[in-house]
Amino acid sequence: MKLYEKVAHAIAERIEQSFYQAGEKLPSIRALSLAHEVSISTAQEAYRLLEDQGWAESRPKSGFYVINRQKAPQQLPDLSRPTQRPIEVSQWEEVLSLLSASTTPNLVQLSRAIPDLNAPTLKPLTRILSDLNKNAHGSMLSYEALRGSDGLRLQVARLMVDSGCRLHPDDIIITAGCQEALSSSLRAVTKPGDVVAVDSPSFYGSMQAIKAHGLKVLEIPTHPETGVSIEALELALEQWPIKAIQITPTCNNPLGYTMPVEHKKRLLALTARYDIPIIEDDIYGDLSYTSPRPPTIKSFDTEGRVLLCSSFSKTLAPGFRIGWVAPGRYGNQVMHMKYVVTASTPTITQLGIAEFIAQGGYERHIRKVRAQYHQSRDVMIGWVEKYFPQGTKISYPQGGFLLWVELPDDIDTITLNERTMTKGVSIAPGVLFSASGKYRNCMRLNFTDKSSEKNENAIKLIASTIHEMVSELKQQPHMITI
Repeated sequence: MKLYEKVAHAIAERIEQSFYQAGEKLPSIRALSLAHEVSISTAQEAYRLLEDQGWAESRPKSGFYVINRQKAPQQLPDLSRPTQRPIEVSQWEEVLSLLSASTTPNLVQLSRAIPDLNAPTLKPLTRILSDLNKNAHGSMLSYEALRGSDGLRLQVARLMVDSGCRLHPDDIIITAGCQEALSSSLRAVTKPGDVVAVDSPSFYGSMQAIKAHGLKVLEIPTHPETGVSIEALELALEQWPIKAIQITPTCNNPLGYTMPVEHKKRLLALTARYDIPIIEDDIYGDLSYTSPRPPTIKSFDTEGRVLLCSSFSKTLAPGFRIGWVAPGRYGNQVMHMKYVVTASTPTITQLGIAEFIAQGGYERHIRKVRAQYHQSRDVMIGWVEKYFPQGTKISYPQGGFLLWVELPDDIDTITLNERTMTKGVSIAPGVLFSASGKYRNCMRLNFTDKSSEKNENAIKLIASTIHEMVSELKQQPHMITI
């Protein structure tokens, strides 16, 4: 353990033991330096680590303060029990409705997985892009190489060292967002009619890619803390001709879990035994609340069977449409799929993001928003526990900015969303995250924004609508009360 980590650990222990209370000011950097007999820079690094881990926050011209950390919810969502056979994906109309609602003015959007686009740490990136646009020359206006910008691929390879991956820039293909990375990977390793295993609930974008390619999906039971059941997956592999596994094992969308390292290794070993590929969606990995961030499954892969997909849509902004894939042994197939679909990814955006990373802007931005999302998670969980009906079950995300909420069985979140939309608030109904339309009593909420009266009022509105629906159900004859 490095010296600054020892200092940070000592302060964290004191916070846990209530020596420092929530909201209390911590010792100044100079006082911490003297107390632990370390340099000023070591004390600064210790506080930076405490910020990353969600123990402390920096207040301009004031110092560092203890954050009020939310304990895990009393009731976590149940282990999912999806349909135990391959089926075709449905729910496109519901997904289209959600996407269309994003254009509604003055809507409090708790439904979309969009990061904080107003973060001040993004300003250096916008300046870089502005300068590039002003000084654009011929090569910037032409097609970029099919594989993507050399500079960006180099920076992505450097970033992935934190996830345990040792990638060469030529191992990486730049794509138009993570959606193209996932879609190209699916088309590279399957053919129409094949079966793909997924965690359940699962991201609706990847589910719709499965649908578009004429594939069938087999949803695997998933635990809200540890992820997909390895035992259930093994039984499925014995029973069905599964050709690929598509999974988001780190800071999962929508449940927020991060699979333990041993589970990731077991999953990789299982796929090696059956000789099938893993399409690993790591789009939220850099937003893990732990530091260093958890390793990817790809980091343990020595056979090239893992296609690692990610993008800057959740860490920076979705409008850039810059993603990437490290396809392992399937590189030629993925390159062909990329050529067929987009051929090239915009040049200037790639150059701008590469420069932003090289200047250290990406690391500073991630450090700030990760701490912000960590705090926002705790605030959002507190509001849901305070205002929602008894028996509500809440996920405990380990990273990212999405919360999964399980309501009493008789509450239909499609109806709930229809009602709250008329009042200016949108949610993501749970049926979007299942091939068969399960999870009707569940929803996903976005908590990117810092705690605000606007957001608390939105949660109150959702809660009051749920209570109205509960009352209506109780008044209906021959209904089991909640």
